[in-house]
Amino acid sequence: MPTLVQSAGDLFRHVAADKAALYRAIMDTFAAAKRQFRLQLRPDEVQIEAHWPGAAPSLDEIQHALSQLADWGNLEAHPDTARVSSVEDFYRARFLYRLSLGGEAVEAGLAVFARTLARQSELQTVALEDILTQLNVLLALANESAPDSAKVHTALRDLVRVFDGLADNAQAFMAGVARTIELQQADVQAVIAFKQRLIDYLNRFVSDLVGRSGAIASRLHELDDCIEPLLLLAAQRERRDAAPGDAPEQAAALAERVATWRERWRGLSRWFISDGHIQAQSELLRAKVRSAIPQLLAAVASLNERRSGRSDRSADFRILARWFADTASDPEAHRLWRAGFALNPARHFSLQAETAHSDPVPASTAWADAPPVRVHPRLREQGEMTPRGAAPHVRARDTERAMLAARVSAERAQIDAARAILSTGTPTRLSDLRRLDAQAFRLFLNLLGEALVVQPRPGAEVTCQSADGLLQIRLVPLAADSIASIDTGFGTFSGRDHLLTITATGDQHGA
Repeated sequence: MPTLVQSAGDLFRHVAADKAALYRAIMDTFAAAKRQFRLQLRPDEVQIEAHWPGAAPSLDEIQHALSQLADWGNLEAHPDTARVSSVEDFYRARFLYRLSLGGEAVEAGLAVFARTLARQSELQTVALEDILTQLNVLLALANESAPDSAKVHTALRDLVRVFDGLADNAQAFMAGVARTIELQQADVQAVIAFKQRLIDYLNRFVSDLVGRSGAIASRLHELDDCIEPLLLLAAQRERRDAAPGDAPEQAAALAERVATWRERWRGLSRWFISDGHIQAQSELLRAKVRSAIPQLLAAVASLNERRSGRSDRSADFRILARWFADTASDPEAHRLWRAGFALNPARHFSLQAETAHSDPVPASTAWADAPPVRVHPRLREQGEMTPRGAAPHVRARDTERAMLAARVSAERAQIDAARAILSTGTPTRLSDLRRLDAQAFRLFLNLLGEALVVQPRPGAEVTCQSADGLLQIRLVPLAADSIASIDTGFGTFSGRDHLLTITATGDQHGA
């Protein structure tokens, strides 16, 4: 049976056809057979092996579906002469079917599509460990006089594979972190349990990322000077499987493969190491992970707010309408109306000369049923005068405002004093600081943390600006065995001694 494909779109027609479930079950069967190295199937084999969504169709239905798939180009049909026992069987149309080249491509694309939709964004701590392990292997191979090309290629290939998985999952997480859980229809207890698991999961990943990123960055720096020969070995090993050609073609193909490996290594390095003003992707991922926790807590707070009884205006009116429908009489409906819309009884003018000695009009009397009241023309024309002076029942908060302003001023003075202590513009050893008050120590920790974040590797000199842009920090590590101790109100801060220079951005000439 000849196969005619009018366009590439014909290969996808079975997905949206009326019998799409039948066609997909058949194509899944052929895809599974190909994975088992079975190239051809008969209609009866398809009937037995397929996973039908309902009752198994008849053999005639399957044969018709196979013929239709062959017409669309998803399958190839070949005459089946293996079971011929008579002349009548020979002339009867019997076919063997197998996937066509276009059918294989469609099945591969649909499989990738299904995996992408079903994939959950994962933060892989195991991938970080595997990357560090492969970098150690590469470092050991680089130190050999004649490294094995097979081992080098295997280590680089595994490294790239693990890194690609880490990067793809991290990208999926950063893109879909807000859609992790649908809180609109979620149960409160389930949300609370999920919240705690997610927070523990994110904290565990952040801890592992912070702990391993430094070691990974250090290995990458160590390999920068010796990675080129390893990339060349990997490219040469891949070139062995290429088709033969002349010398210029072979040289161009080798150069292209080397460039590909260089690009992969550059992407890996930039993922863990900051490049100038470009922040490392691992730092962006860590910031995104940290921001996911407040987002989750905000979503839980929103859920609690909805569960507390708040509703929209339309729902309130529908409930009120049901209450009106359930009232037994008009007076009861009127009382409900007054209660629902906060309508108070009407008040009547009674302090007049002609009515001063008469009985006051009850407040429940409607204006139409009450006796008329003569209103002075001046009152009608000008109205009541607004009473002067401060409005009643308004609390004066001058004292609280003064206390708040004094508190803000005191805190600002403490911050300025801390900056004056630290931002001297001259190099100072951490060991010479000796003691810092609480405010100065908080400022010192913030500046130290910002400097360590952009530090390319442990023991490297670093210069950066504070987050507010007001201070410039220069941190120069001293001897590895040097110790600096700073007494604070929170305890004693100790670690490797550094030469610290903090300069106000408006006074950088003194740096």
